[in-house]
Amino acid sequence: MKIVVWRQWPAGLTALVLAICMAGYVAMYPSAAWAYATDKPLPIYCVDTDQKTCAISFDAAWGNEDTQMLIDILEEYQVKATFFVVGDWVNKYPESVKALSDAGHEIMSHSNHHDHYNNLSAEQIQADLQACNEQIEAITGVSPTLIRCPYGEYDDHVINAIRDYGMEPIQWNIDSWDWMGISASEITQRITERMEPGSIVLFHNAADHTPEALPSILEMMLEQGYTVVPISKLIISGEYNVDYTIDHTGRQFAAEKAS
Repeated sequence: MKIVVWRQWPAGLTALVLAICMAGYVAMYPSAAWAYATDKPLPIYCVDTDQKTCAISFDAAWGNEDTQMLIDILEEYQVKATFFVVGDWVNKYPESVKALSDAGHEIMSHSNHHDHYNNLSAEQIQADLQACNEQIEAITGVSPTLIRCPYGEYDDHVINAIRDYGMEPIQWNIDSWDWMGISASEITQRITERMEPGSIVLFHNAADHTPEALPSILEMMLEQGYTVVPISKLIISGEYNVDYTIDHTGRQFAAEKAS
């Protein structure tokens, strides 16, 4: 791509033209965009993969009316998911945490009290992580390795505090919007239109229409050849001695792909 810049243009105008040209280049060649890694600490939103693999996740912070129904639906389709649970929810519904674990689903952290992590110090964040992890491990026997920040909210110091504690922060690249109370058909359409290999889908365990939408979504995934796995099986993990990079969109990919 050739860019011609007139010398007499003001510097600000030149920068604007260059930005527009680069945006056009990315639009024409989107596969190039992910190759640009960032030094800014970001959580994992999705994963670069050649396999038709994806993950679905549920945040559990308040209600519990539908948890068993979700377990039954996932069992029917032989799908394992990741549930991010708040410590207060664990304390209130320990039997549901055990049921999720017994059914083979991942139980990961969604903080201990669903506080705004941006307002906490690194020490407070890590103390919160420890408190939630201890509650989960007491029931499941497994300490969480992943955390979804409350409200999906984070900044640099939050991400650094989480990683310094030895956990991996996880976001999502497909929001079901089930928390907005939209219909089951709208939830299904949002996800089916956005699904791609390496996607992480966000649901909630107590949203109005999630149990109604979930079967059709799982059927679509399976019919299109997707394998649905827990998030820990989707992301690139250091335990496999594979370095990774996260680009400016939050896409995780093996470090060698950046070269």
